[in-house]
Amino acid sequence: MARRVRGLTGMVSVINHANRGNVPIAPPSGKSATRGNRELMHKKSIAFHGRFVSEVKRKEWTLMPVDITALLRVNKYPGRGIVLGASSDGGKRIAAYFIMGRSENSRNRVFEKTRDGIRTAAFDPARLTDPSLVIYHPLRQACGSLVIANGDQSDTICEYLGNGSSYADALMTREYEPDPPIFTPRISGLVRSDGSCSLSILKKAEGEDVHTARYFFEYSGLSAGAGLFLSTYNISRTGNRRADEVGATPKPFAGEPAQVTIDYSSGLSAFANEIWESLDGDNKVSLYVRETDIATGAYDDVIINKHREG
Repeated sequence: MARRVRGLTGMVSVINHANRGNVPIAPPSGKSATRGNRELMHKKSIAFHGRFVSEVKRKEWTLMPVDITALLRVNKYPGRGIVLGASSDGGKRIAAYFIMGRSENSRNRVFEKTRDGIRTAAFDPARLTDPSLVIYHPLRQACGSLVIANGDQSDTICEYLGNGSSYADALMTREYEPDPPIFTPRISGLVRSDGSCSLSILKKAEGEDVHTARYFFEYSGLSAGAGLFLSTYNISRTGNRRADEVGATPKPFAGEPAQVTIDYSSGLSAFANEIWESLDGDNKVSLYVRETDIATGAYDDVIINKHREG
């Protein structure tokens, strides 16, 4: 039976690696998983070259949601970010993706529309030095689902969905980005037609030179005015700027996606502008926001590019 947990509907399963059904979800010894139990069930599994370590534990949902614009204002460099949510009246699904950059190659980009979503493109092709990690399709549609990603794993996800495989199976074939010393995590999201959604992050395992830790977060839905935020780099969730935000080597995002609230009372354009103005002026590059009418499936969208403002 579905239940609400601070803006989320139904059971939330958080999976490191992939849930292939081979490890049963069960309460810890001495505890029962009754209807009145307010803790969340977690299954965690990290794969190192095919070796699986699984752990089942319970977790209290303790962090209060914060408005997405307030969260972004106090974080100078979250890197790339995915926002998934629902409008205040519950009638629309909201998906947003932004990119930020510190290098010239990363900042020399714009978002452009494609047949099934958007792509990144060089604003000035003459200044593009290495397209391998900066040119990709951040948002695509596949098999009735919306795919969002900070790299070309979006194409891998679409390919696997088209072949009848899963989002998780697709990402099991991918690793973090090969850009030492940062080793940028790969973040991805999936919004299904039934309102359920997934978020994931693939990042360099702590203490390991080459291994990838894959984290999958599955949500059965989002309540009106509620959302989730996942970025490549770690964020402050308390309203204070982090001392290490401007460091040469940003730390990867840690923990579960942040629970956020979404004020969509003024509509798509106003919400997109609020997100844009909340991003650090020196580092923001491009933003895409899409609203999808739940009843009809029709959508509208907004692109904002720093290089094309005004």
